[in-house]
Amino acid sequence: MIAADPLEPGSVYTASVDDQGKVGLYRIEVGCAPGTGKLKIAGGIDGSMRESLQRAFAYMMGQKVKMGIGQQMDTTDFHVEAIDLLSNRVECEAGIALVVAIHSALKKHAVLAGLVVLGDLSIQGNIKPLRSLAEPLQVAMDNGARRALVPLENKRNFLDVSGDIVERVDPVFFSDPIMAAVKALGMS
Repeated sequence: MIAADPLEPGSVYTASVDDQGKVGLYRIEVGCAPGTGKLKIAGGIDGSMRESLQRAFAYMMGQKVKMGIGQQMDTTDFHVEAIDLLSNRVECEAGIALVVAIHSALKKHAVLAGLVVLGDLSIQGNIKPLRSLAEPLQVAMDNGARRALVPLENKRNFLDVSGDIVERVDPVFFSDPIMAAVKALGMS
């Protein structure tokens, strides 16, 4: 399900684990249209996933000048869709994935091939680590991921990850949303 070829700019894979240990695997797609800086989330995205996307967008609006995308953010409307690749309706905290997807769409630059983006953020841009790293990495690897963008706070969780996953999925660590976007696009 996770293609070996690069996705279109604005598209990114993401995964997270819920409090019951179930994994959600999604492809986030961001479309851009001329507008006034609005976020339009497709129907079917509810609950914690919708809140996560809205929080990430609010952070981006506050940091748009620092990110070098101020004018683009003000003159573009963003249409967001989340495709549930496992069709299991597990909500996904996808804030970092949205930051990466919007950055990718605006820069017209695809994310690295085979990359899954993990992690969420607060309204102030503080990175929220995953509850668990092993399950989302296992599901991502089983579905074709070769790299994972991982919050630095989860680095110690690599002790819980099987050797098979560590050998087949390269971790790319990040400590803030801007660095996550830069690394995901292979610009660091």
